[in-house]
Amino acid sequence: MKKNSVLSWSIVVALGGFLFGFDTAVISGAEKAIQQYWQLSVFEHGFTISIALIGTVLGSIFGSKPTDHYGRKNTLYFVAIAYLLSSLGTALADNWYVFMIFRFLGGLGVGISSVTAPIYISEISPADRRGKLVGLFQFNIVLGILISYLSNYLISFGGESSWRWMLGVQVVPSLLFLVLLRFIPESPRWLVLKRGAKDKALEILRIINPLNCEQELAAIQKSGSDIQADKAGNSLFSGKYNTPIVLAMLFAFFNQVSGINAIIYYAPRIFEMAGLGAHSSLLSTVGIGIVNFVFTLLAINIIDKVGRRLLMIIGSFGLIASLLLVGFTFLDKEPSGFAIPIYVMLFIAFFAFSQGAVIWVFISEIFPNQVRAKGQTLGSSTHWVMAAIIAFCFPYFAEALGGAVTFFFFGGMMVLQLIFVWKAMPETKGRSLEQIGSSVIH
Repeated sequence: MKKNSVLSWSIVVALGGFLFGFDTAVISGAEKAIQQYWQLSVFEHGFTISIALIGTVLGSIFGSKPTDHYGRKNTLYFVAIAYLLSSLGTALADNWYVFMIFRFLGGLGVGISSVTAPIYISEISPADRRGKLVGLFQFNIVLGILISYLSNYLISFGGESSWRWMLGVQVVPSLLFLVLLRFIPESPRWLVLKRGAKDKALEILRIINPLNCEQELAAIQKSGSDIQADKAGNSLFSGKYNTPIVLAMLFAFFNQVSGINAIIYYAPRIFEMAGLGAHSSLLSTVGIGIVNFVFTLLAINIIDKVGRRLLMIIGSFGLIASLLLVGFTFLDKEPSGFAIPIYVMLFIAFFAFSQGAVIWVFISEIFPNQVRAKGQTLGSSTHWVMAAIIAFCFPYFAEALGGAVTFFFFGGMMVLQLIFVWKAMPETKGRSLEQIGSSVIH
């Protein structure tokens, strides 16, 4: 029963990941209709797609402040409301400026949830199940992407206003997320370190880890007192945390220079470049969503057994191979219509099995308790700044340089990722957050 409580809390918070994925990918089915509806120029269209990413970047940069000050749970309430208002506002918008405001609000929700949700789940999870439980966040991201692609395909047959329905259906999971948040507790680590509420934290720790709850509480208190004794310990950039800072920033950087968000945002256009028709392209994105879903599910079920590092090594080899295959296929004057979709799905499989499943787990683990929210913010904001740059630049470079050069660049970046993982990435499986936090700064 108690195990199920921790699982149910994690599932509720991971709904933020579902909305994250849905909100991120749903625009791919609506972007052409939106451009035509408001007669947008190329710049205005690019800005319309990027505005949510700008909100996401800002949300991820400033997400640690409410997460630390108001608590993990209260911050997630704001996230749920942001998603709800964004879906209603974009679906009902009667002018472009109103539409942009609500897309920006949805982006804020995505950015803050990418900070707060993984932290919350990592802080309530037993060490031996933490990878799987935090992995639920990524699992729900890809489930959200899959459902948005499927929803876009089905709604696309609904006529001129179908784009409004594509964006508006997000109201349902947003409302569900808002209601279910009422039934989760606050993070025990936040209660101890930010509010000194030891008794309340102990009640929650008894549910999470009944056999060792007293020892875990003592370890949390010690981690806080150690940092309080070191005045500089509260500053992320004091020099003490250089190792986790570099690990988080490089991990997030490589996540995006794989090309993942370019493919998520522009999958229909990539497939049309390969010679598929419009409806076939939309249907192929559903295939991407299914592959993403299946391999993320596989990864989160073995991440606590084989470890984060091995998944990353296997995935890096697969990403290099699949990206090079896409690049070489684009060199062909008359590529087979389905060759590129197949290789892109192979890329998605390896990405989901490695980077996709590991990123939020790894970044949420490697920072000590007192600076975890700030560290998660740094990793998440690096991720989203790179995502915005890649999403903004991809259409230009794909047109100016061609698909081959663009995907060869992504492949080259994955060679560098493999070297980074091989030489620098530590293994974190099966260790408490306090043990990891101590080891990476000594």
